[in-house]
Amino acid sequence: MLSRTIYLIILLFSVGCVKANIVILNGLSHSYKVENGQVYKGRISIENTSSQPQDVKLFFQDFSYQASGLIQYSVPKTNPKSNADWIKLNTNLVSLQGKQKTEILYEITVPQEISDAGSYWSVIIVEPVDNIKPKNENTGVNITSIVRYAIQIITDLDAEKAKPDLIFEGLKIEKEDKIKILKIAIANGGNLYCKATATIEIYKKNGEKIGTFFSQPMGLLPQTSKSFHIDISKINPEKYNAVIIATDEDENSFALNVELEIKND
Repeated sequence: MLSRTIYLIILLFSVGCVKANIVILNGLSHSYKVENGQVYKGRISIENTSSQPQDVKLFFQDFSYQASGLIQYSVPKTNPKSNADWIKLNTNLVSLQGKQKTEILYEITVPQEISDAGSYWSVIIVEPVDNIKPKNENTGVNITSIVRYAIQIITDLDAEKAKPDLIFEGLKIEKEDKIKILKIAIANGGNLYCKATATIEIYKKNGEKIGTFFSQPMGLLPQTSKSFHIDISKINPEKYNAVIIATDEDENSFALNVELEIKND
C-alpha cells in the first residue's frame, strides 16, 4: 500500500499582521484506497490557539503544482480527476471559542460509474474569518494577512491497475545562501499519486565515484511536477559524469545519464 506524506500548503495574502490562530491537528493530507460505490468517513481536527473567538469557513478547490513553483487553485471540477463532488462536509462554517478544539466530519461517496483507475483529488480550504471591524479613526490602510490551510483529499481507485510514471523535466544548479543546490525537476506522467525521491551518483571523468546524494522525498500527484533539491556544496568545481535516479516508494526507478558541471563562483 502506498504510504502518504503529510503535505502542507500555506497561503499568505497581502502584507502586514499575519493571523495564524487556527491549526490543523490531524495532518494536511488524507488518503484513501477506494472502490466504486463505497462510502468512506474522515475528519478534520481544528484548534483555535488564541484566547479570542474565531469563525472558520471550509470550502473545496481543485489544485495542481509545477516544478517552477506555480501552484494553481481552481473551482471544483476544473480538474477531470477532481473528487470534490464525492465529498460532503457536515458543516461549512464553525465558530470556535478561545482555546477550543473541534472536529469537522466528512464522507466520501465513490461514484459507481467511475471506471478509470488511478488517483482523484481535491483540497478542502480551511480559512479563518476575520471578525475584526476596522476603526474609522485609523488613518491609512490596515491590511491583515490570513493563513489558509489546504487539506489534500486523495482517493486511489483500483490502485493495483494504475501506476506513477516519473519523468525528468530539467536540471540546474543554483546558489542559495552560499549553498549550491542541484534542482531536479521531476514530473509524474502516470495516473497514480506517489512519493518520490531523487538521487544523483557523481563520478569523476576517470570513473572514480565521488558519492551518492539524495533529496528529501516528496509526493507527486498525476500530471504535476516538483523540483527536488540536493545539496552539492561539498563537491569541488569540475566537470563530472552523473546518473540521476528517480524512485517511488515501490522502488520503481527511472535513471538518466548526464554531464554535470559544477562551476567555481
